[in-house]
Amino acid sequence: MGEFVTLEVEAGVGTIRLDRPPVNALNNQVQAELAEAAKEATERADVRAVILYGGEKTFAGGADIKEMAARSYVEMRTFGAALSASLSRLAAIPKPTVAAITGYALGGGLELALTADYRVAGDNVKVGQPEIQLGIIPGAGGTQRLARLIGPSKAKDLVYTGRFVKAEEALALGIVDQVVAPDDVYSAAHKWAAQFAEGPAVALAAAKAAIDGGLDVDLANGLKLETQLFTALWATEDQANGMQSFIDNGPGKATFEGK
Repeated sequence: MGEFVTLEVEAGVGTIRLDRPPVNALNNQVQAELAEAAKEATERADVRAVILYGGEKTFAGGADIKEMAARSYVEMRTFGAALSASLSRLAAIPKPTVAAITGYALGGGLELALTADYRVAGDNVKVGQPEIQLGIIPGAGGTQRLARLIGPSKAKDLVYTGRFVKAEEALALGIVDQVVAPDDVYSAAHKWAAQFAEGPAVALAAAKAAIDGGLDVDLANGLKLETQLFTALWATEDQANGMQSFIDNGPGKATFEGK
């Protein structure tokens, strides 16, 4: 257990919880603890899906500006690389992940939310990449994951202006996938994650690897990756059980062991 980041597991769903009041600012310790939580969630067989959650008030308000302002260029090179690597470890968790966004997800907070496969937000949230207002740019995925998610022109608008985006626009842009009442954010995220708790874990990991990996290459190589991951699933018990269940009982009745 970290001081500011914990992983709690119940019925196959792991919740990576940030708790650094008042706004869950991502300082050096938080980014290190996020990396450890991502590692644990990846390695634990009892974690089949993951929720990223900052609590009822705010998801994450961004990086710790006071801490960053005092650093030299050399120090920021080390910190920036470590922060980016920590968030990349979250993005690489080979399981379905969902961000439960309350309050604000700004700067590094939005970059954290962008590491998830799916994002649920309260109808009162504000998201954005306001780094330009500090004379800098997003440095932990905001120029890369955001552009891949919503397209370069829309991402440039948000990064160039640094403006805050309310929930309705965030949904229309595709930054978030579902908007609910503020009090329902965690439960809605949990509902999404829980549907995978007893799913075919190896196939889900393969699906994530195929989609994410395919986005980084051309179509021909993406199709090759897909074929490799697709055929490899014939080495799993879940494939054998799933197909036999379909033959015997029809679709949607298979039970999976995750191996």
